[in-house]
Amino acid sequence: MCGIVGYVGTGNATSVIIKGLSRLEYRGYDSAGIAVHSSEGIRIEKCAGKVADLSIRLDESFNQTSGIGHTRWATHGEPTDRNAHPHASPSGKIAVVHNGIIENYSALKEELSKQGYAFQSDTDTEVLAVLIEAIKSNAGVAIDEAIRLALQEVVGAYALVVIDADVPDTIYVAKKSSPLVIGIGKNESEYYVASDATPIVEYTRDVTYLKDGEMAVLKPGTPLTIRNIHDESEHVPYIDHLELNIETIEKAGYDHFMLKEIFEQPRAIKDSLRGRIKADKGIIRLGGIEEYEQRLATKTKKITIVACGTSYHAGLIGKYWIEKLARIPVEVDMASEYRYRNPILNEEDIIITISQSGETADTLAVIDLAKKRGALCLGITNVVGSSIARATDAGIYTHAGPEMSVASTKAFSTQLCVLFALALRLAHLKGTIGDVEYRSLLNEFSTLPEALERYLTNGAPNDIDPVADTIAKARDVIFLGRGESYPVAMEGALKLKEITYIHADGYAAGEMKHGPIALIDKDVPVIVIAPEDATQEKTLSNMQEMKARKAIVIAVINAPNEEVTKHADHILQVPKSSSLLTPFMTVIPLQLLAYKVALLKGNDVDMPRNLAKSVTVE
Repeated sequence: MCGIVGYVGTGNATSVIIKGLSRLEYRGYDSAGIAVHSSEGIRIEKCAGKVADLSIRLDESFNQTSGIGHTRWATHGEPTDRNAHPHASPSGKIAVVHNGIIENYSALKEELSKQGYAFQSDTDTEVLAVLIEAIKSNAGVAIDEAIRLALQEVVGAYALVVIDADVPDTIYVAKKSSPLVIGIGKNESEYYVASDATPIVEYTRDVTYLKDGEMAVLKPGTPLTIRNIHDESEHVPYIDHLELNIETIEKAGYDHFMLKEIFEQPRAIKDSLRGRIKADKGIIRLGGIEEYEQRLATKTKKITIVACGTSYHAGLIGKYWIEKLARIPVEVDMASEYRYRNPILNEEDIIITISQSGETADTLAVIDLAKKRGALCLGITNVVGSSIARATDAGIYTHAGPEMSVASTKAFSTQLCVLFALALRLAHLKGTIGDVEYRSLLNEFSTLPEALERYLTNGAPNDIDPVADTIAKARDVIFLGRGESYPVAMEGALKLKEITYIHADGYAAGEMKHGPIALIDKDVPVIVIAPEDATQEKTLSNMQEMKARKAIVIAVINAPNEEVTKHADHILQVPKSSSLLTPFMTVIPLQLLAYKVALLKGNDVDMPRNLAKSVTVE
C-alpha cells in the first residue's frame, strides 16, 4: 500500500519523481524518500511525513537523470526517518523501494545477521537490499541476476525497484502480487516506472504492466525485454495506450479531491452507462461479460460477491437488487475472511469480485483460490489493466475515472451502476419482471445522472451545514437503514469514520432493539435513512424508539413525510426515485456530511490518518 515512482533518461529524475509521488500520496503518506544515481554513487534522502516534507530537503545535487522514489504506508516498522524507503544495502551501493510484504523476512534477516550483515531499520524491505547485495557479492553475479536469485528466496508480495551504483542510468524492476507499470518514452530514450499510471500519463501514454513473476531492466536506448524470474524465459512486452487525461487527476478548482469526486458522480455514472444502456430501445449491453450472461441467468444456482470496504457495501446493495429482480440467490462475503473459512467452491460456482483499484490483495487471493477450484470469476473494477482485470475470466469496468481521495465516493456510485445494470439485465433475460416494469426502471436508470446533477447543484451541500455542526461535537454516531438502505447506512458510517475519526456504526434498523439500543442517549446522534419504500413505516417506528431515548435524530428522506418530520431533529431530503434506485441518492448527503464534519474538525480530508487508497497487502 505504498507509492513507487522511478525515472531513467535525459530529464530531471527528481522532478519527475517528486511530482509523481505527490500524485501517489493517496497510496501512503507516512513517509517519503528518493534515491538517485550521482557521480559520487547513490544519494538518498528520506523522512517521516509527506512528500512536501521530503521535497524541501532536496538540493541541486539531486538533479540527476535516474532515480527512484517512494511514499509509504507503514506495515513493518513505525513511520520514522530510518524506516522510510529507499533502503540501502550495507555498502550503500544498492538502493531499493518496495510495495508489499515479505512474509519470511524474519528468517532471511536472521540468516543474513549470522553472516555478519547489520540492519538499520525495522522494515521487511531492508532485507531485500541486504540479500541482493549478499548474493551479488558471494555468487559474483551481475545485479540483475542477484535480484532474480534473491526473489527466488522470498515469500510474499512485492513490487520492487532497484538501482545499483555500479550500473548508472539503469533501473531494475520486478513484481509479484503488487502492481507495477512501466512507461516507455519516445524511441525508448527514457523509461518510467510507477505503482499506477497517474504519475506517468503526463509524460507518455505507452505503458506495459508487469505480470507476477516478471522482472525487467530499464536502460535508455535499450529495447525493453521482460524476463521470467523462475525459468529465465524472455519476451517482448505488449504495449498498452493510456486513455487517462491529466485533467482528471487534478483538483480543478475544488479545495479537495473528495469534494471534486462527490460532484463528479453524475458524470461518472453517465460514463459508466455510456454504450451500455439504450433506454429508448430497451437495451442493456454489458459487453465484458456477454458470453457468460446466459450462464448467469439460467444455469447458476448462486452468485457470490466478494469485496472489501466500500466495495463490500456496494456488493450488499447488489445482492438486494439481483435477488429482487432476477431471483438468483446471492451471498456477499468480505474478501479478507472468505478464503479462511475454506469455502465450498466448485466448477458450477460464479464469483463476482469488486475492487476500485483492481489491486486489493485479499480480493486477488480469493480469485486465485476460486480459479484453482474451477469457479468462474468475474470482476468489477475501475482501473483498466489492473491485476483483477487480468486475473478474472471476464469483467466490467466502472469507468469512474481516477479517484484520488482515500475516501471512496464516485467509485461506489459506479459500482452500484454496474450492479444495477447487471441485475436488470439478468431479470430481463430470465423474464422475472414484466416488460413494463423493465422499461420503467431502465428509463429512470438512464436519467439518474441528470437527477443527481440537479440535486448537487441546487444547494444540497448547504443543507448539510447544521447537521455537520451537530455531528462534529459527537463522540459516537449511529446510522440506521432497512433493505437497500441498510448497506447505505454502513457506507455512511464508514465515510464518517474514515475522515472524521468519530466512532460510527451502521445497523439494520430492526436490529437496534436486539442490543445496540443500549448505546442510545442524548449524546448519540442517530442518522436514519428512511426513503419512501415498503419498509418506511417500520423505520419510522425505529426512529420513535430513538427519540424516546432522547437521541438527536437526522432523517434522510426522498419525499415529504409529516410523521418522519415530527420525529426528526433534522431532515435531509434527496430527489424522489423508485425504491430500488434510492441508494444512488441517499448516499450523497452522507458523503457530504462526512466531508463537512472533517473540515470542521480540521482533518486532512484526502489523506486521513492510518489509511491508504489501494490495499495491496493482507
